[in-house]
Amino acid sequence: MIIGVPKEVKNEEYRVAMTPMAAAVLTQAGHRVLIQAAGGEGSGFSDKEYADAGAKVVNSAKEVYSQADMIYKVKEPISSEYPLLRREQILFTYLHLANELKLTQVLMDGGVTGVAYETVQLADGSLPLLTPMSQIAGRLATQIAAQYLGRMYKGSGKLLSGVPGVPPCTVVIAGGGTVGTNAAEVALGMGARVIITDIDVNRLRYLSEVLHGRLETLASNSYNIANAVKEADVVVGAVLVAGGKPPIVVTRDMVKTMKPGSVIVDVAVDQGGCIETTHPTSHSDPVYVVDGVIHYCVTNMPGIVPRTSTQALCNATLPYALRLANQGFVKAIKGNEALAKGVNTFNGYLTNEPVSRALGIPYTPLDRVIGG
Repeated sequence: MIIGVPKEVKNEEYRVAMTPMAAAVLTQAGHRVLIQAAGGEGSGFSDKEYADAGAKVVNSAKEVYSQADMIYKVKEPISSEYPLLRREQILFTYLHLANELKLTQVLMDGGVTGVAYETVQLADGSLPLLTPMSQIAGRLATQIAAQYLGRMYKGSGKLLSGVPGVPPCTVVIAGGGTVGTNAAEVALGMGARVIITDIDVNRLRYLSEVLHGRLETLASNSYNIANAVKEADVVVGAVLVAGGKPPIVVTRDMVKTMKPGSVIVDVAVDQGGCIETTHPTSHSDPVYVVDGVIHYCVTNMPGIVPRTSTQALCNATLPYALRLANQGFVKAIKGNEALAKGVNTFNGYLTNEPVSRALGIPYTPLDRVIGG
């Protein structure tokens, strides 16, 4: 199979889908790897490293897309990339289609096979290709919030940890999954008071056992969240619905009760957000203020630490990319239920039910369109 890795073109995106190590693994397995020149530079990987690993470095994205059977990316294509996609081409990347009506239509109309990292799901419900980026985004959420509390950023001027004689900040985390857990670990490590809300009481019980420090847990409902948000110096949105839009759990009225100079970081914004006042921002223009509260809503947060993010992501995606390349699409997904759940579009059909519900586009089960 010919596997193509274009340079990411999303604003301030420095990750790359494939490390030189992965290029070596794929070429040694008998596949041809094309990578766009300078594609790995943002993550600290040179063209020479890819060439030495057996990849062919090509000058343009057009060369990659026109030759590759599978496009191996990090972020969903943007409008400038739409014309480059080809019928029956496999697009293996984060797609987040629940918040991308136009891209969904492009993939369906173009007959592109869209395999989304974020909906590959194991039998236990875990999301192996989303987890590494969720870990990084969760940890970054606390670091970033601590920064924007600083007065130079028009924050409240509070130190997250406090000092002896001065209380620490209160960090409220909506969602106790991977993002929320990692945000809590960093916040607790910095000495903050942390409140985690989740609809799963068993998850809260587990977190109370494994996390130590100034930790409180609350069952997620509008009453509890409203009271917690009112106390918060920082709110982290960490609600996830695999493949779909998360519910709004923090309303505009709740945000209005927060102290001036408080900070919101909505990690769920790439799927539509779980806080009513959030909308997508970029690394070059990351924040805005609503009702005196600073909002940080960058949709590709892990892109700020691309070296770590690229290595962590590639470690997770490579076994699936290798399966697709070695076995071909149909055989690969028939032999791996987790990978089959990653298929969002195929042969003009939308094959992911949560995306269908979010966008109002008819859903067709994958087994119906590939023959069982």
